[in-house]
Amino acid sequence: MSFTFVGSGIEWFGNTDRRHGISKVFIDGQMVQRVDQWSSSARRQQRLFWVFDLPLAKHTIKIVNTGQHRSGSKGSVIDVDAFVVMKESKTTQSLQPQELPSQQAAKPAGAPFMQNLVVNPTPQSHWTMLQEGTTGVHAMQLSVISETHAIIVDKVEHNLLTISGHPAWAALYNLKTHALKPLNMQSNSFCAGGTFLGNGTLINVGGNPVVDDITNAADFGDVDGLQAIRIFEPCDSEDVDNCDMYENHSRIRMASPRWYNTVLRISDGSAMIIGGSKKGGWINNQTTNNPTIEYFPPKFGGLPIQLDFLLYTMNSNLFPIAISLPDERVFMAANRDAMIYNWKTNTEVKLPQIPNGVRVTYPMTGTGILLPLTPENGYTPEVLICGGSAVDDTKADYEISSQDPASAQCSRIILSDNGIAAGWQVEQMPEARIMPDAVLLPTGQVLIANGAKTGISGYGNVADQVGASNADNPVFTPVLYDPRAPVGQRFSSVGMPTSDIPRLYHSVATLTPEGNIMVAGSNPNLDRSETKYGTEYRVEWINPPYMNMARPALVEGSARPKKIDFFQDFQLQVDLPQNAQDIRVVLMDLGYVTHAVHSNSRLVHLPSSLDGNTLTVTGPPNAGIYPPGPGFIYIVVGGVPSVGMKVMIGDGQGPKVDKDALDNMLTKTKVDQNESDS
Repeated sequence: MSFTFVGSGIEWFGNTDRRHGISKVFIDGQMVQRVDQWSSSARRQQRLFWVFDLPLAKHTIKIVNTGQHRSGSKGSVIDVDAFVVMKESKTTQSLQPQELPSQQAAKPAGAPFMQNLVVNPTPQSHWTMLQEGTTGVHAMQLSVISETHAIIVDKVEHNLLTISGHPAWAALYNLKTHALKPLNMQSNSFCAGGTFLGNGTLINVGGNPVVDDITNAADFGDVDGLQAIRIFEPCDSEDVDNCDMYENHSRIRMASPRWYNTVLRISDGSAMIIGGSKKGGWINNQTTNNPTIEYFPPKFGGLPIQLDFLLYTMNSNLFPIAISLPDERVFMAANRDAMIYNWKTNTEVKLPQIPNGVRVTYPMTGTGILLPLTPENGYTPEVLICGGSAVDDTKADYEISSQDPASAQCSRIILSDNGIAAGWQVEQMPEARIMPDAVLLPTGQVLIANGAKTGISGYGNVADQVGASNADNPVFTPVLYDPRAPVGQRFSSVGMPTSDIPRLYHSVATLTPEGNIMVAGSNPNLDRSETKYGTEYRVEWINPPYMNMARPALVEGSARPKKIDFFQDFQLQVDLPQNAQDIRVVLMDLGYVTHAVHSNSRLVHLPSSLDGNTLTVTGPPNAGIYPPGPGFIYIVVGGVPSVGMKVMIGDGQGPKVDKDALDNMLTKTKVDQNESDS
C-alpha cells in the first residue's frame, strides 16, 4: 500500500501478534527499513515505523508485505491502523529520526524548531523566557537528579521517544545539551509520586493498572503500576548511559494500591507514602479512597496505617500537600483542611481550616510550599498555599464547568503556637489559578507559574470540556512572591515574560542548578493529542534577572564537599564580586514535582563566615531542619546566587530496613493486588 502526504515526518501504527510478519518500508521510492510485526502476544496500536527528519514537502510512504515470517514459513499478515503526519510542529522539535532496532536510544537533541526563541526580550534588569528543547516523553513528573540531568516520568501513551521498540514513558533530560535518554519502565507510572531517600536513591511510587477498556491509551506490555515502587539509583555523572529504572514487584512494592499518592522524605531518610486512590478515576470516593499511609522501607509492621484526616477530607483530597517540619512532624493539607501529623506516635493535630471555602487538592488543585527556614527565626516553619477552587466537591462532574472561576487566594500560616492561634493570613494573587506551580528561588522568593483561571484539574469530565480539558483560560504570565515584603506588596509581575504555551493539567516547573526555572508539560488528554490544549513537549526556561549579572562562584578546581553531616563545618573557596555584601549560603531541595505538588521542596539558610576567599559554612543542625538526602548549595550575594552545587546531607546511608516489617508486608499482601482482585 502507498500513502502520499505533505509533512516533515510520519508514524505508522498497527498491530502485532504471532500471525504478523515482515514488511519493507519505502520513503519516496527508497527502501529505508524492514519492519517485523511478529510478537509473542497480541498488542494493539503499536508504533511500527517512524521518521521525523524529512524536508517539509510532499512524500510517499510505501509498505510492502514480503510474505516472510520470523518462523521461516511463507505468508504473513501486515496491517495499518493509522498514519500520523508531522508538519514540523511542537511535537517534533529536537527529536531525531528513528534508529535501527539495535540502536533504540535517543541521540542528543538536534536544533529544535523554535530553538533559542526569546519570549518578550527585556532589559538586563528584567526577566526573560526561552523556548529550547523538547522532552520526548510528556513531562507529567519532573525532578532534578544531578547538576546536569533531570528525570521526566509520564504515563503509558504514544510519546515520540522510543525504547525497546515502543514509545517510552520516562526519560533523562540533559539540562545543558537538551539531549534525551529514554528509560525502561515496566509498569504504568500514570499519576505516580516520588521522592529521594536518605542515600540519594529516587523512588517513583504508585500509578495505574493495566487498562483494557475505553480509557486505555496504549498497550506496550506494561504491567500494573498501582503498588509499584520503581528504583532509580543515584546518577550524578554527565554520562547517563548506564542509569535506568528498576522494578521487582515480588520484593519491592507497596502494601496497598495507590494512584494520586503523595510521597515525602521524612527525618529518618525514609519515604512516607500518603493517601491516594485504590484505582484510577476522576475524583476520590468512599469506594476507591485509600485513607492510609505506609513507608518505604516498611516500618511499624509494614502494613498501611489509617489516617482520620484522609477520611474527613473527602472528596477532593488526592495528592495531599505534605511537608516535613523541623520538629520531625509532618504538615498536611487536603481539600479545605490542614493538620500536623506525628508519625512516631501516630497522632493528628487539627489546624484552622483554610479560609473562604477554598479547596486546594486534586481536582481543585492548588500548590503548597514551605517558606525559607532561617536560624534568625529559630527555623520556625511557615507554609504558603496558593490557588485552588471553591467549587463544591460533592457535585457530579456534569454539574461542574470549565468556566467555573478558580481561586486567587494565597493562605499563609506560621506553625508555632502563636502562629496557629492567629490562623491563616489571606492574600490575593494578581490572577486566579487552578493547578499553579510554586517554585522556591535561591533568593527566598517564590515564582508562581502555570495553571488556568477557570475550571478544575483533569480531563474528560466536565460538561463543557475544551478539547478534553476540564480547565480553560490559561494563565500565561508568572508572578513573583516575596515572603519578606510587607503585606500588600508581596506579588509582582513587573518585567515578567509572557508565554504563548498553555500549561494546564499535567504541567510542571522546577528550579535548576543553574538558577533558572524549567517549565514543561501540559496534557489534559487520554493520549498524545493535537486537539486544543493538546500534548505539550516544548520546554521553556524562565531566566531571573540575576542570570545576566556577575555571579558568585566557587574557585575553579577547588575542593568541593560531596557529603555534609549535620552541624558539620566545611569550607568553600569562592570568587565573589568586589565589595560583596549580604553573603548568604542556602541549602535547597529542588523537590519532586507533579500535579502542582512540589514534594520535599525546601530552602535552609546555613550560617557562614568569610575570611579572604574562604567561606566557612556550617551544615544544617539536624534531620528535622533538612531530612537526610541530596541537596544543592547556592552562594547568594546581594540577591544574586551562584550555580548550585550538589551535595549529600547526612551520613549518606540508606534509611534503616526493618526486616520484620518488610517480611510481614510481603507475607500479608499480594503482588499487583488490583489485577488478582479483578
